[in-house]
Amino acid sequence: MATVEAPPGINYATLVPWFCEHVEPVETLTATVVGHGRSNITYRLDADGGRSWVLRRPPLSHVQKTAHDMGREFRIISALHPTGFPTPKTYALCNDESVLGAQFYIMEYVEGIIAVDAADTARRFDEKKRHAIGIELVDVLARLHAFKPDEIGLADFGKPQGYLERQVRRFAEQLENIRYRETPELDELAKRLKGAIPPERTAGIVHGDYRLDNAIINDEGHIIAVLDWEMCTLGDSLADLGLLRMYWGRATSAQMMIGSSGPVMALPGFPTWEEAAARYEEKSGVSLAALDFYTVLAFFKLGVILENMYKRFLGGGTVGAGFDMIGQQAMALGKQGLEVANASTIAELRG
Repeated sequence: MATVEAPPGINYATLVPWFCEHVEPVETLTATVVGHGRSNITYRLDADGGRSWVLRRPPLSHVQKTAHDMGREFRIISALHPTGFPTPKTYALCNDESVLGAQFYIMEYVEGIIAVDAADTARRFDEKKRHAIGIELVDVLARLHAFKPDEIGLADFGKPQGYLERQVRRFAEQLENIRYRETPELDELAKRLKGAIPPERTAGIVHGDYRLDNAIINDEGHIIAVLDWEMCTLGDSLADLGLLRMYWGRATSAQMMIGSSGPVMALPGFPTWEEAAARYEEKSGVSLAALDFYTVLAFFKLGVILENMYKRFLGGGTVGAGFDMIGQQAMALGKQGLEVANASTIAELRG
């Protein structure tokens, strides 16, 4: 059994026997928290012989009843991997909470680069490669949205009817449920979004948090794994594009937390948002005339998510650094969402 102290959320005495039975025989495991632990927690598991895996589990406290379902993450990744879509291979899902106190799963450890730091990205990739990375980011998303859920065993993965109305309502309710301070900008976004919901579109896969720093790229700049499927469902896939637009050229919360040198996608060479949007329209055949709604929805949802994370941080339920900034980011997102809404051609968004 491993002698090193386990990080929070890991118990070697129960994990190692389960792992030997369900994944692969090992003498010991060493777990290390990777990423930023802002929601579900990711650990790299190392064993003798240079073998490595990834373990994903929910946060340690303040878990929303319908959130952090490891079985859903495991299922979507398991469905997409055989199609050749860039996701890690999955190995086993554990529903026995006596092992680690929560559901968790094991997947492949993919060696590569996560582009969270602009200076590092600039050193690794010249402007031509950066442009290609941005285009591929859009192409991979269009490929995801082209899947017909019933053809890859995901017909019952979500309830797509009324997806947008439900998103607005649920996040507005969550904001109320976690409220510990005044959030006037987020409250205003909730009101405007409720009155601006567009007509329902054909349902597809929604990743829920698609952005460059939720992907692993190789030395040549190709996307080899898309990560963080915890919010994936079936619904209006343009929600992903609204979120991608929100992040395009801006620092993500992960980059802010590690004190990176600036927004990666603001580097010279990356496509403009206009170029990215045109590429998506070309690849998908989908009109983006109503994209402002999806963009404002992205600002609102992320603001609520970060507000919830900050409350969890105040209660001592997080693993990782940088959470002291999360509360400020939540407020900033509300203000930025209002800027998009006020400038929109969609009258209902302008309030």
